[in-house]
Amino acid sequence: MTGVKATIHGAISIVNAIATGKGATLGIDPIVETIIEKKAGSGVSLEFDHRKASSKLVTRTIEKVVPKNQLKKTKLQVSIRSEIPTGYGLKSSSAISSVVALACSKLFKTKATDFQILCASIDASIETKVSITGAFDDACACYFGGIIVTDNLKRKIIRSEKAPADLRVVVFVPRSRKRGDVKSLKNLVNIFENAWNFAKNNDYWNAMILNGYATSSILGSDPKIISDLIRNGAIGSSVSGNGPAIAAVSKKNNVSKIKKVFDSLDGQISICNVNNKKAEVHDL
Repeated sequence: MTGVKATIHGAISIVNAIATGKGATLGIDPIVETIIEKKAGSGVSLEFDHRKASSKLVTRTIEKVVPKNQLKKTKLQVSIRSEIPTGYGLKSSSAISSVVALACSKLFKTKATDFQILCASIDASIETKVSITGAFDDACACYFGGIIVTDNLKRKIIRSEKAPADLRVVVFVPRSRKRGDVKSLKNLVNIFENAWNFAKNNDYWNAMILNGYATSSILGSDPKIISDLIRNGAIGSSVSGNGPAIAAVSKKNNVSKIKKVFDSLDGQISICNVNNKKAEVHDL
């Protein structure tokens, strides 16, 4: 039996891409890790530590990367461990599909480029209806780390740079998984375009704040939370993805004040570092 191990990180939104097809994201340090082993036989055996992870997404990602003639004569054992809550806007699906694509590419020596690996992940997300757009911005931030600004429709990275290492990201995951009408984000297309232009021009935290007010007004979060976070030292704050998680970016010395804003709400708080590391893969 031969196998590989791949690791990728999560991300949060700076600008939501649903309205315009253009987004911006920031890598954070929670990881998704997969071990994939192959042996004689056929079929795919999946083992998740997350009950809500999509087996269809994993299977379709494998089909996108592994040549059909090899997949027919290979039994794959896939184990996935994730530190990212599923279904809260923290890019778990992008991380899972991308890490599986990376591992399969290494295992079967496909010589795929980073871009081809990401496209396999994105296409699998669209085809299994896990994502509306495929979330190119999310996949890139998970895969490359740092701050990423993208045109998702063109699958093009517009801007990419390392995030300041002294920043912390306080993430609040509410107990309720309720979301508003994601399609209604398109009603604020001009606001999201302005937010994206801020990000394109290196003004990431004003982009995130503008995105935060726009998304919270549509997706069922109280915009006052964004104001409270900023007043307590957040340099940027927003609903992440389509929610309902909320993320606040700050210097280390303001983390305790930001945490207090979330303390009165019903949910879990985690304090993350930014991630600037690219996804990794190696043979077992």
